[in-house]
Amino acid sequence: ASHSMVEGTFELPDMARIIRGINEESHGQEHYPEAIHRYLDSGLNELGQHYLDSTRKHRSGAPRFTDKMPNNFPSIGLIHLILPNAKIINAKRHPLDSCMGTYKQLFYKGQAFSYDLLELGEYYLEYNRIMGHWHSVLPGRVLDVNYEDMVANQEDETKRILEYCELPFEQACLHFYETDRAINTASSEQVRQPIYAASLNAYKRFESDLGPLIEILAPLLPKNSKEY
Repeated sequence: ASHSMVEGTFELPDMARIIRGINEESHGQEHYPEAIHRYLDSGLNELGQHYLDSTRKHRSGAPRFTDKMPNNFPSIGLIHLILPNAKIINAKRHPLDSCMGTYKQLFYKGQAFSYDLLELGEYYLEYNRIMGHWHSVLPGRVLDVNYEDMVANQEDETKRILEYCELPFEQACLHFYETDRAINTASSEQVRQPIYAASLNAYKRFESDLGPLIEILAPLLPKNSKEY
């Protein structure tokens, strides 16, 4: 969002509203995702335009904009159908660091799965399974960006993201903390300072209390800690 052609919004609820509208129009006969077949012949562009129209109130005219809603990941197939030019970035982190960051955060409108370590671990497993599915059926459509790689080599990772987004490199992207805009998501404090390494493997400070989470995430955890 520090790029001159990109506007940062926030975690937009509009994709969920489109899905709710699909369900309402089915009048109980079938629900999303099965109900999407009714739009395949002529309705996909209309759904995409509805998303663009409904999000316009959050934008001021830049050619591109971001939607940070983390709950959009199960809907990547729908996004691919109705917004074929959208660029989808999957921000990843060490599973335990990712879950710890979620567990300690009190979300504004709640993420019910985040209040219990077992449920949180199960949710992460499902997220990982679903993302594997999207990579399989839509190869090259989603760009994975690892938090650890960004910390280690910010410039190269930033250039990789911009190349994927078909945007020219701008130096301001490396100085995102200088961007003058309102930020009202959970990362509001972090993005006001340069990238730092203090949060790498942050879970280790609480490892003795994370037994249930470690156990359920075992299939995804690297055998060698140096892998992260």
